[in-house]
Amino acid sequence: PFGNRRSSSSGSGVPGFVPLHEGVFLTNVLEPDGMPSARTRGDPPLRFLQSAHCPLEVATVVAKEADEYNGFNLILADLTRNVMVCVSNGPKGQPAMIQLVSPGLHVMSNARLDIPWQKAIHLGKNFREFITKHGDDEVEAKDIADRLMTDTTRADKDRLPNTGCDPNWEHGLSSIFIEVQTDKGLYGTRCTAVLSVNYDGEASLYE
Repeated sequence: PFGNRRSSSSGSGVPGFVPLHEGVFLTNVLEPDGMPSARTRGDPPLRFLQSAHCPLEVATVVAKEADEYNGFNLILADLTRNVMVCVSNGPKGQPAMIQLVSPGLHVMSNARLDIPWQKAIHLGKNFREFITKHGDDEVEAKDIADRLMTDTTRADKDRLPNTGCDPNWEHGLSSIFIEVQTDKGLYGTRCTAVLSVNYDGEASLYE
């Protein structure tokens, strides 16, 4: 999900913005077993959006109670101060981690920021090449999504992450665009979004 401070939007993937001054992104963490009684991971994003606290202050509070949630990555951004913070509580058994997100290119999958999973490395490489190719030229969001997010190449089986999940399941989830046939039908990527923000804080979303 994505949201903008002072927005009433809190749905899964439905943003509220323009102009964009603060934002929050939330992903789950790939893990074999979740806690049935865990607190909803939708609470920390709302806490930030509904407060006047800076990203680091909110991240510090969330990290203290991180073991009450199933695995998540939470990115909190204040574009007026050029501050972005990531707090993660996975994998299980490890303390929550807070890190300031430096300027540049970062990739997040269902693990900690910039985890060296094969698809994350591949996506980062493709994105850098895409930026180098187009430079300062304006690029359609659809072209970005089609070029970067439709790759169905799966990781080599000897380079799968050790998340504790079934190796066959991990292999099915190891591509950028996911398509896995299960007993209940096709499982995989449902949508792709491109969010861009210009220097004036104006945001646009392509899905």
